[in-house]
Amino acid sequence: MEHTASNTRRIAIDPVSRVEGHGKITLLLDADNHVQEARLHIVEFRGFEKFIQGRPYTEVPYFVQRLCGICPVSHHLAAAKAVDQIVGVDELTPTATKLRRLIHFGQVLQSHALHFFHLSSPDFLFGFGSNLAHRNIVGVLEDYPDIGLKGVKLRKYGQQVIAAIAGKRIHGAAAIPGGMNKALSDDERKALLVDIADIIRWSQDAVTLNETIHLQHPENHAFATLSTNYLGMVGAQGELELYHGGLRARRADGSDIFDQFDYRDYGSAIREEVRNWSYMKFPYLTAIGKDNGWYRVGPLARVNLCDSIPTPLAEAARVRFRAFAGGAYVHDTLAFHWARMIEMLHCAEAIQELLNDPDITGTDLVVTGAKRAQGIGVIEAPRGTLFHHYQVNEQGLIEKANLIVSTTSNNQAMNESVRSVANQYLDGHEITEGLLNHLEVAVRAYDPCLSCATHALGKMPLQVEVVSATGEVLNRVSKNMDGVVECAL
Repeated sequence: MEHTASNTRRIAIDPVSRVEGHGKITLLLDADNHVQEARLHIVEFRGFEKFIQGRPYTEVPYFVQRLCGICPVSHHLAAAKAVDQIVGVDELTPTATKLRRLIHFGQVLQSHALHFFHLSSPDFLFGFGSNLAHRNIVGVLEDYPDIGLKGVKLRKYGQQVIAAIAGKRIHGAAAIPGGMNKALSDDERKALLVDIADIIRWSQDAVTLNETIHLQHPENHAFATLSTNYLGMVGAQGELELYHGGLRARRADGSDIFDQFDYRDYGSAIREEVRNWSYMKFPYLTAIGKDNGWYRVGPLARVNLCDSIPTPLAEAARVRFRAFAGGAYVHDTLAFHWARMIEMLHCAEAIQELLNDPDITGTDLVVTGAKRAQGIGVIEAPRGTLFHHYQVNEQGLIEKANLIVSTTSNNQAMNESVRSVANQYLDGHEITEGLLNHLEVAVRAYDPCLSCATHALGKMPLQVEVVSATGEVLNRVSKNMDGVVECAL
């Protein structure tokens, strides 16, 4: 806690726990504990867009996996789709397409299982203000072993799908320009089929658990809830689509902003704003403008936006989900978890379908074409719509790169949710760890991957402190996004 010169005090949650990456939340409180300001700060810097410049385009799908250890397949496939365009390929072979879909479903399944069971379920099973030492996955395994073990096994299975196709569970080698680098053997296919019935059943249980939690706790319906625009990918018939489709953006009331938009023209639909207190940019829809054009992506957006889900059990769950809001969009921020489990169920069903598809063990894996100067790949990552855009020179080296990561798109919404919870639960109250965890619960609902989302437009703000041996800050010098240097002491 830090006291400021204006009779206010600053409280920091640093780092935000049980999320991927490093971030902090700051609160500015007056003498009566009234909230003057609440912000989510992203405090790590990665800079992938800069240091892949000058590298051969063929390396990019492997480099960008290192953005993240939780969703590397998403970056791998988005980059691969962009590189496909660079080598002049617009359509892969049926087997290559289905292998990419299969590894992607495995990725989404394991990521969704990890986020709910390992990171978020302790809040809902024990309570937001419960004993901190017990509010974790170890506590879940002790008190709810059936739930905890299902979560562990669901994630393990998703990773097994990834390993079968990419050679290992994290940072493997799967997609190559114009296709895939190896076929799936029949033995690998049969091994993955052994447990799929259990995976589907456990995914159904996870949907039921989240549905029950949400319906039985009406006090959570307004928690961090926002009425927002939504963005996501849909298939040709408006169905849920995680690998390839058109972009759909709608307002909170369900009215169209655009539909079946070609993502290769994303630059005309989305702009990004830079703010000097965060390494994460703030995207907005140009059709609405900077002030009101921010939007949400991810499971809540996708299940709201789609007209159907092309697997039966997940579709039945989607119908119940939408019925909760009387057929309108569900804006409850904590319903992200419910939607996330519906998607996990869809992935399990889709994996079963693909493993029974004769094409999945085919050997026709690569297509070639004529080189192009740029490629844009978009995919629905676990956390939302993910954009990779690369431009290359005549030597095939990357000249320019731009990534709009899912968590970046949710940046404004996460900050709005933090402010909402701060005003609703903390304003005027004595601050306790349990109350501060309410802010983290709001952020965790979005399943942010903060390490994926951090970058800047070539200028990096910097703060340097000179600290004595006793811990006293002797001097503090900062440089802002515009390069202006200020001495604070």
